Parts: sequence; C-alpha cells; structure tokens
Amino acid sequence: MDAESCDKKVPLYQKVKEYIINHIQSGQWQPGFQIPSENELTQSQNMSRMTIHRALRELTTDGWLMRVQGAGTFVAEPRPQSAVLAIKSIAEEVRSRNSQYSNEVILLTQEQASANVAGVMNLELNSPVYHSVILHKENGTPIQLEDRYINPAAAPDYLNQDFRDITPYDYLVKVAPLDNAEHTIFAISPEENQAELLQISETTPCLLLRRRTWSEGKAVTYAKLIHPGNRYSLGGTFQG
Repeated sequence: MDAESCDKKVPLYQKVKEYIINHIQSGQWQPGFQIPSENELTQSQNMSRMTIHRALRELTTDGWLMRVQGAGTFVAEPRPQSAVLAIKSIAEEVRSRNSQYSNEVILLTQEQASANVAGVMNLELNSPVYHSVILHKENGTPIQLEDRYINPAAAPDYLNQDFRDITPYDYLVKVAPLDNAEHTIFAISPEENQAELLQISETTPCLLLRRRTWSEGKAVTYAKLIHPGNRYSLGGTFQG
C-alpha cells in the first residue's frame, strides 16, 4: 500500500508540508538551502506530483520557501517584521469610516495542531487547537479573510462565541490581553478558495499579514489575514 492510500485523517499535502517544515525548524535545511525538486519529492515521499506541487505552493505563500524560476526552490530567509502596525478590531476600523461592518463565519472548530501550527505557537504536535475562518466585510464587500488558530489554554470558551456579534479580536483582548505581538507582511496571489470567498480573481494581488500574539508569556493566536490589495491598505505611525 502506498502513502496515498493510508491515513486519510491528515491531507497528503499537509504531510509533505510538515516534512519540509520539520527539516527547516530542525536546522537541517538552512535559509538559502535548495530543497529537493518536485520530481525528487514525488519519488521520496511516494506521492503524486499534484500533491507535492500544492505543498510547495502553500509553503511559498506562507513564507517558508522561495521559488526561483529556472533554478529551483529554496528555504526562504526570515522576512523583516513590522514593528509599527497597531492591532485594532477590523469592525472598529470599518465603523470609524462610517461604513457598515458584517462578517461570515466560514469555519469554527477544534483540530489537532499540525507541525506548522505547533511550531509557530510552541504547542505539542497534535495537541488540541481551535481554528476559525471568518470573512470580514465593509458595506457587504469582503475586505479581509481571517484564518486564525487559538491556544485553548488561553481562551477555553472560544468555540462558544457568536462571532457574528463580536469579532475574535474583541473577544480575545478581553480574555487574554496581549502583551506581545509579531507581524510579518507578504505580497501574495490568493488560492482558488480564498479568491472565491473574497470575490476576486486569482490574479488579484493581495496582502497577507501573518500575526502571532502572546499574553503573559503564553502563545494565544496565530493568524493569517488576507486583504485584497485594491480594497485595503496597511499602515502605522510611530514617534522617534
């Protein structure tokens, strides 16, 4: 029986992602290291070319890898992090512009932490983690797709909230006031399902804000916030 016929609980492309992330986080593959080609991974992992391609594509979008046309795929250098972005409620931002805020809850569930999520949140592999996907809208138009993982120890009642009435941000600042945050910003093209939810084409440039937060030294959330580039801008101010 080959690898694509067993253990259907974890998507096959996710297994490939975890394999690559484990090599990066362990230090075996350093920034700039050229990882095996799609053909080599197809053979070594005994999976289809399509499965390998999706894993590499998502890892590139998430900033783990960089693909150089004609040269191959390499472990990405850590990207500069923003220190000037204020964390605010998306609902508050929309209403401050005298616009109408609304949202659509796409997913609200408990899962097992993958290698990626466990690594960035300092959790045990396969430990319980909450996962929410929410589409935020301004005057009925999608402006942000929020894909968020939550540490249950920091917000045990998270899954019982009605996020049509309160945003995850508003709830989390009450139960786990943040004392530290990390931002990383990427320019991306959306995946097919992301483009469909945001009501844009797959060629529309988007901004991906990847955010981690902590409260009392404990990881609270890991969120990926995708904004259509033609509908949203990110900015901040600071005093020297």
